Amino acid sequence: MPGGFIGELTSKVTEVTHAGEEHGSNVSQRLNWLRAGVLGANDGIVSVASLVVGVAGATTDTPALLLAGVAGLVGGAVSMALGEYVSVSSQRDSERALIEKEKRELVEMPEEELEELTLLYQERGLTRATAQKVAEELTAHDALAAHLEVELHIDQEDLVNPWQAAFSSAVAFTLGALLPLIAILLPPPEWRVPVTFAAVLVALAVTGTISAHLGGSRKGLAVVRLIVGGAIALVATWLLGTLLGTTVV
Repeated sequence: MPGGFIGELTSKVTEVTHAGEEHGSNVSQRLNWLRAGVLGANDGIVSVASLVVGVAGATTDTPALLLAGVAGLVGGAVSMALGEYVSVSSQRDSERALIEKEKRELVEMPEEELEELTLLYQERGLTRATAQKVAEELTAHDALAAHLEVELHIDQEDLVNPWQAAFSSAVAFTLGALLPLIAILLPPPEWRVPVTFAAVLVALAVTGTISAHLGGSRKGLAVVRLIVGGAIALVATWLLGTLLGTTVV
């Protein structure tokens, strides 16, 4: 890397851009994926638990519980994967469109784009002279990459992957859904619902703690919200199953 003045500028730009955190955007992206995985697992826990508890309220037939649980797991995992694929594909298409737009602007109005980059660095705390020097150096090195990073916060070499998102979402949902499915099938009939309730509420407390930690929010509030919401869903489906089971009988 060049020394002297350019080396000092590079250090200053790194400090301003990443606020002292090396590879901050990569860390943020990993945290977002991890948070999405936790939420997917949480969805699997609540969805399948509500389904099997509702069926357990209507019948003690093990094959019926197994069929309902597996159907809920497969259907939910496919639905989560499809939804994530569509969502992330749209995001990637938008990123690609922005990249193409930036390419055209760099060709058609290079002076205006250089001034824009200079102003962006000024907004980050650099003096006019330093910001202009940095903008000129980065433009000479890779103008597109400089604008994508500072202006749009996009890395053209690391665009979001819809297939990866779909797979991760399906796996997270499946792992979460396995807990209530196992909890409802293993115990004897009279213990199935209580054991599933306990397992689900403990799991929700864990996922709530993890998601709150990743998001930097209050853990207690996040855990209470998940436990209360999950408990309401379980009670509602169990009561409905019990009512329908009694009515049918």
